[in-house]
Amino acid sequence: MNARIFFWSLTSALAGFLFGFDTVVISGAEKTIQTLWSLSPGLHGIAMGSALYGTVVGSLVGGWPADRFGRRATLLWIGVLYLVGAVGSGLAPNVSIFIAARFVGGLGIGISTVVAPMYISEIAPPKHRGRLAGMFQFNIVFGILIAFVSNALLAGIGENAWRWMLGVAAFPSLLYTMLCFGLPESPRWLLSRKGDREAALQVLQRGEPDLAPAEIAAEADAIAAASSEPASLGHFWTRRLRKPILLAILIAFFNQLSGINAILYYAPRIFELTGLAAKAALLQSVGIGVTNLVFTFVGLWLIDRLGRRTLLYIGSFGYIASLGLVAWAFFTEHFSIVPVCIFAFIAAHAIGQGAVIWVFISEIFPNRHRAEGQTLGSTTHWVFAALLTTFFPKMVAVFPPGYIFSFFAAMMVLQLIWVKTLVPETKGVPLEQIQKQLGME
Repeated sequence: MNARIFFWSLTSALAGFLFGFDTVVISGAEKTIQTLWSLSPGLHGIAMGSALYGTVVGSLVGGWPADRFGRRATLLWIGVLYLVGAVGSGLAPNVSIFIAARFVGGLGIGISTVVAPMYISEIAPPKHRGRLAGMFQFNIVFGILIAFVSNALLAGIGENAWRWMLGVAAFPSLLYTMLCFGLPESPRWLLSRKGDREAALQVLQRGEPDLAPAEIAAEADAIAAASSEPASLGHFWTRRLRKPILLAILIAFFNQLSGINAILYYAPRIFELTGLAAKAALLQSVGIGVTNLVFTFVGLWLIDRLGRRTLLYIGSFGYIASLGLVAWAFFTEHFSIVPVCIFAFIAAHAIGQGAVIWVFISEIFPNRHRAEGQTLGSTTHWVFAALLTTFFPKMVAVFPPGYIFSFFAAMMVLQLIWVKTLVPETKGVPLEQIQKQLGME
């Protein structure tokens, strides 16, 4: 693998680290914030959810700057949003400033889920594209784990510990922003949006120095040919793009209807339902973070070997087995198997949907519509994430846990059918060839 492309991809993927860190770091400060500003339950919920609201907005608008100003410039401004969000949250004198700062950081998260995987997929060679684009997901999981560690280390430094927990994200945000100055622009954006062939040829040659100039020129010609289309075909919501649109919506839908966010956010509560004490439940939750990291790495190792479709198969079977057993355990009160089954569920997610979703969405749209397609998939993901996170506590209060996990297992049976009947394999296929396979010429 070319070291230069790896470094460009890693830099872009660091946006995922900031995403994971920023999402979870609030957990160490939320109780202190509620007490400090005497927040009502309603206002406390708004304060805690403000980053998520920003994420939804960011995912909705992220495709526009990526197409208008370029992938590189947008990645750079993501770092600025993270930096402002971290500093503003740490220094916030009142809850209004805090909410605004968290919202700004959330914008960075939402835009990053659109632009970072897209940028990596556009610069990566086909045989390494899954592994490189999948680094975004790995960095999300790694950022979550580091946030937990950071909170633990800072918890005992005094009454302003919560400010440091939130503000420390400024340091990786600044590092990421500085590294973005060394990124080149995506050659596919240069060809499809800016029409700058010379600049695109230079980036392609830097990324693939072993290829002869004639081979680079032929690659640029193929990209330009696939990116050109009549004005009548220039709209996103057309019959021609129905396959990738449906694929993007459904992979994001099934990702959340597995119950992953409910289990990640409410793991201690789930474990307490089995009779575990609060401290033991929290300890089991740390195991979820470690399991997620380890099996995300396994997923990245496999994605360019076995392929996206195969990993979705493996994940689907793992989901169905683990969720079905959890449901059975709650119905029959065999609670001792629940922690092991939850860990198996996390492993299935990390190898399957977790490793595949951002890579797959970034691959299936043509060059001129990739930003809009990534926006669609990301927005669908975040809307369902918000809905699931909001309603899960009410679901637990109204329905026995066995029925809830049975519902999630049934959704994963539908995912398995979807993978079998509709999902194409994109492993090792050039982006322009995927465009042909899905009938978008």
